[in-house]
Amino acid sequence: QVQLVESGGGLVQAGGSLRLSCAASGNIFSFNAMGWYRQAPGKQRESVATITKSGSTNYAVSVKGRFTISRDNKNTVYLQMNSLKPEDTAVYYCAAFSGGSYWGQGTQVTVSS
Repeated sequence: QVQLVESGGGLVQAGGSLRLSCAASGNIFSFNAMGWYRQAPGKQRESVATITKSGSTNYAVSVKGRFTISRDNKNTVYLQMNSLKPEDTAVYYCAAFSGGSYWGQGTQVTVSS
């Protein structure tokens, strides 16, 4: 069973930065793609950034130029978030896709104005 554990969330002022980490129980290159998603109160979960096995990345328009998804050579995917805005406040989830989909428990990111 695949396990994904997110960390790095917290409270930050607008304009600040955070780096989220997602540690997978297996080799991340066994997945076709991995990504970060977020869900704000009262809103649907939305895709923030994804990275494929080949390294191609894709970003939501709202975060392009501010967020960067990356990975190490083994089992961790990162989301560097810069120039944070109050509207980035949400629970951030890590996901992995390979046939089925796997999700972490989420980490809270709160951006104060």
